[in-house]
Amino acid sequence: MADGGFVTASESLHPDLFWALRGGGGNFGVVTSFLFQAHPVSTVYAGPIFWEATHAKDVMRAYRDFLQTAPEDLGAFVGLKTVPSMDPFPKDYWGRRACAVISSYSGPVEEGEKLMAGLLKSVPAPIFNWMGAMPFPAMQALFDPFFPKGLQWYWKGDFVKSLPDEAIDMHIAQAAKAPSELSLMHLYPIDGAVRRVPKDATPWNAREATWSMVITGISSDPKQADALKTWGREYWKAVHSFNLEGAYVNFMMDDEAEGRVQATYGDNYKRLASVKAKYDPRNLFRVNQNILPTVS
Repeated sequence: MADGGFVTASESLHPDLFWALRGGGGNFGVVTSFLFQAHPVSTVYAGPIFWEATHAKDVMRAYRDFLQTAPEDLGAFVGLKTVPSMDPFPKDYWGRRACAVISSYSGPVEEGEKLMAGLLKSVPAPIFNWMGAMPFPAMQALFDPFFPKGLQWYWKGDFVKSLPDEAIDMHIAQAAKAPSELSLMHLYPIDGAVRRVPKDATPWNAREATWSMVITGISSDPKQADALKTWGREYWKAVHSFNLEGAYVNFMMDDEAEGRVQATYGDNYKRLASVKAKYDPRNLFRVNQNILPTVS
């Protein structure tokens, strides 16, 4: 804790702190250990499917409509990216702009194949489809080799309720200006069990959103730092009018306005500020998306 003490936070011990920690970011202390209640998952049907950028609008529209009827066992996000110039990607497509759907289905593999076939039949043929059966931990680390330590990163985020065709067009236009091969935009779905939890169950407040958007400028070259920021900011400004206020705090940088943090937590912000005042009244933990200690 800010005073150097140690506490255990749970539903019965320091429940106010337990509530705040599950979404309030690094504002309340240094967590030294976790005890998770996990769900059993072994083999998943998962992996990436990439299309050429010329098919991005078709893919994003099909994904948008497909997601509305997809079962909760499927997690699928869409991205605007570049095919990495490295193995195992097809050399003929290295460095070319692309649209990707990256999915994981936790039910039987044969059901996952049938489910994804429903999406594939409504869009042009992909560059490659690498979905297959794999251990769940393998899916979690699938892209780690492409993002080594030491990269330059710049993040911008939003919560997204809907994805009209006009927004898709704007995304495609802005993504085409990416300053580096690793730079990308992802839309991560917010649905299923998330919607069945009250908005005040945890600090995270955007349960009516459909996606969490991230725009990420990434490069191994420090000289591109300014270009990454410029691209990320301009991209965000171009699409923000289609989106909700607030964003996932891990997709925010330290140049965000205080109002963005408050918008992220909505009606839960005042409660978070009160917990902050109790456990960190001098705001020691402030190198984050900061919640100011305030007694309501």
